[in-house]
Amino acid sequence: MNDTGNVPETAGRREWIGLGILSIACLIYSMDLSVLFLAMPAITTDLDPSAAELLWINDIYGFMVAGFLVTMGTLGDRIGRRKVLLIGAAAFGAASVFAAFSTTAQMLILARACLGVAGATIAPSTLSLVVNLFANENERNRAIGIWGTAFSLGGLIGPLIGGVLLQYFHWGSVFLINVPVMLVLIIAAPFLLPEYRGEEAGRIDLPSVGLSLATVLPIIYGFKKIATDGMAPLYFVPVALGLAFGALFVRRQRRLPDPLIDLSLFRIPAFMASLLVNLAGVFFVFGIFLFQNQYLQLVVGLTPLQAALWSGLPGLVFTVMSLQAYRITNRLGAVRTVLLGLLVNAVGAAIMAIAAYHESLFGVLGSSALIALGFVPVILTTTGLIVGSAPPERAGAASAISETSAEFGGALGVALLGSLGSVIYRFAMTGVDFGGLSAERAEAGRATLAGAVDAARGIDGPAPWLDLARSSFSLGFAASCLVAAVTLVLLAVLARSVYNLNPVPENASTH
Repeated sequence: MNDTGNVPETAGRREWIGLGILSIACLIYSMDLSVLFLAMPAITTDLDPSAAELLWINDIYGFMVAGFLVTMGTLGDRIGRRKVLLIGAAAFGAASVFAAFSTTAQMLILARACLGVAGATIAPSTLSLVVNLFANENERNRAIGIWGTAFSLGGLIGPLIGGVLLQYFHWGSVFLINVPVMLVLIIAAPFLLPEYRGEEAGRIDLPSVGLSLATVLPIIYGFKKIATDGMAPLYFVPVALGLAFGALFVRRQRRLPDPLIDLSLFRIPAFMASLLVNLAGVFFVFGIFLFQNQYLQLVVGLTPLQAALWSGLPGLVFTVMSLQAYRITNRLGAVRTVLLGLLVNAVGAAIMAIAAYHESLFGVLGSSALIALGFVPVILTTTGLIVGSAPPERAGAASAISETSAEFGGALGVALLGSLGSVIYRFAMTGVDFGGLSAERAEAGRATLAGAVDAARGIDGPAPWLDLARSSFSLGFAASCLVAAVTLVLLAVLARSVYNLNPVPENASTH
């Protein structure tokens, strides 16, 4: 922590170049979550995976990232954040080569799992190193914005770069592009990035690592299955199992002299309030955007490419706001930025509810851009508060907790808001006459809009139930947006009370 009488030094060229290297690493990490989508047809032709193997090729990377974030963040605090980042970068490059030259589906699944474990070093290490690089709070806010932009861009340009590479090269090329970036990071990091480790770092408790994995992985898996297949009781079993292991994990942390996660972090009001806002923000945005993507294709009738192009406006707002959010935070202060952003999010969700109900394409896209306008400053500011309110020696663990909460928030949002929309759709479609369709296809049409659209394609002539199916989906979409709007306003009131009772110092994120 800097002395209150001293003005923190401003960053020089070395720090900003270091930030650029860290941001490119984040972009690659984020790209690997999305770059595979376009490659799947070529991989399917080449490796002939089963349906289950195909799912694991897609999902294992995200599962392993989520499972290992906390472990890698704490490991960085113990042995050095730069060291963990360099080890992770080397492993990421090696696993990328392994993935690129996989000859069986099983090899590719293993390679993607290794990529996930290595990728889990990148998010917490890079964020905590950003905190180390920038002592000046205004510059740090800007740096965290650039760091966040890298994640947004990775998701946006991953499919684009993948499409270009797949046009001219083997599908393995989408993994090989990771290698030169990781090489640059390994070469440049020792010269550009500071090392930081806890002064009294203890050993990593391996049983705690196992319990953390047993907590995170089943919960994420359960909610992903709920999101894709509906609220079948079977999918609550892994969630309940994960929660049971979570209780054992917390119990063990309380007894350890040097725990994997310092539970005292959760007793810091600014940390807890910011973590809750961060999780809720991701929860609602992921849930709403799930509906938006389906709306564009199934209600409006756009092709996937057309839907992606129409979604460019909200995507552009996300990217621009990531770069400019620091100006809002520096001008308004962290707390007012969070509260104002939550209210903007709520207004955007309320407008989207109206637009969805009336099936207005421009209303949905415009409100989506408004949600992005409020969401980005909230997420970046709360990320800074989460890391900044933790002691310096716990910054890596705090970064990992922030990233893990975002993983949970996204999975929960897609599962729970998606399930709410499904319940409303099914209720509205109960008893609808599907004419001469088979019982199986009629049931699929009553279950989802995708099923109704697919059934309509299989008949000659008009499908009288299709308009009702689309309006039923839009009703579920609108109801979910309305729930989001009300909850975000209540969250803003709660966050204001917590921050007022426990004021955040102006230099809360300054170490």
